[in-house]
Amino acid sequence: MRTRLIKTDGLVQQVLEAGYALANAPLVLLIHGFPELGISWRAQVEALSAAGFHVVAPDMRGYGGTDKPRDAAAYSILHLVGDMVDLVRALGKTDCVVVGHDWGAPVAWHCALLRPDLFTAVAGLSVPFQPRRTKGPPTAAMAAIAKRAGLGELYINRFQAADAHAALEADPATTLRKLFFAYDGATPAAKRSTGFMPQGVSLLDSIDDGATVPPWMSAAHFDEYVEAFAAGGFDGPLNWYRAVDLNWTLTGFLQDQRIRRPALFIVGEDDPVRHYAGPAEAGLKDWAPNLVRSVVVPGAGHWIQQERAEEVNGLLLDFLATAGRLAR
Repeated sequence: MRTRLIKTDGLVQQVLEAGYALANAPLVLLIHGFPELGISWRAQVEALSAAGFHVVAPDMRGYGGTDKPRDAAAYSILHLVGDMVDLVRALGKTDCVVVGHDWGAPVAWHCALLRPDLFTAVAGLSVPFQPRRTKGPPTAAMAAIAKRAGLGELYINRFQAADAHAALEADPATTLRKLFFAYDGATPAAKRSTGFMPQGVSLLDSIDDGATVPPWMSAAHFDEYVEAFAAGGFDGPLNWYRAVDLNWTLTGFLQDQRIRRPALFIVGEDDPVRHYAGPAEAGLKDWAPNLVRSVVVPGAGHWIQQERAEEVNGLLLDFLATAGRLAR
C-alpha cells in the first residue's frame, strides 16, 4: 500500500493504492465522502488488492493532499465525475469498477450514469442514487420539507452559507470527533444526529459535548483526519454542498436516465442519513434495473466501510465477482 500524487487534467490528486504491481489487475476506485479521506478505505484497499485488484482511493477534490479550488462552482458533479475519468486514464486503464460512500456515492452513481463505457459496475454505500427531480433546485425543496415537518433546518441548507466552514475550522478535532460520533452505529440512538437542527442551534452545538471517537477508530487514525483537516480546512468539502443547486441546473440532460450497469447498494440499519436520503430499498431498482443486491447491515451506522469492514469487504468481493460475469 502506498500514497502518491497523480497529475490529471488541471488537478493534482493524492491517492492511496495497492495492487499496482499486479499484471493486468482490474481497477477499483474507492470514493470517500464527508468528512473523510482516501484513508477511510484502508481495509478495503488491503482486502481487494489481496484478491487481485488494483485498488485506488483518492483524496477527492477539496480534501487532504488533493488540490482545493476556491470557487464553489468548481465542485459540480460534472467536475467530480471528470476527476475520476481523468484518474482512470492517468492510471493507464480503460475501465474500472467504482465504489462510493456518503458524498462519494452520488459521484459513483453518476460515473456509471455518465460514462458506462468506462465504469463497468457501481457500488454505493449509505447514499442511494437520487434521480434529478423536475420541481426545482433541491435546497429550496429540502428547506420546505423540513419546515412543514417542524424539523428545524437540515445541515445541508446551513452549509450553503459562504462562511459555514469557519465554525468547523475553529477546532478541527472537536468537529471531527462530534461528526464521527453523531453518525456512528455504536452511538446511542438518542445521541445520534438526525441531520436537522432547531433554528439558532449550530450543527456542532446540536451534538453531545461528551462525544467520543467511535470504538472502531484508533487514536492514530483519528489524528490523521485532524491533521489533514487542520491543514486543508473545511471550505473545499463544504463546496460540494454549495454546488447542489448548480448540479440540478447542469444535469437537465440526465432527466429520467437510468443506471444500466451492474449495481450494489449497502446501508447501515442505523445510519442517520436514511432520515433524509430516503430508504433506497423502496425504489432503487427502478433507477438501477441491474441492481444485484441492496443490503441493510443490522446495527451499523453511517461509516459503514470502517464500522463493518469485514462485512463490507465480503459484499464488495462477491459483487466484483458477479459484476465481472455480468459485464462480459
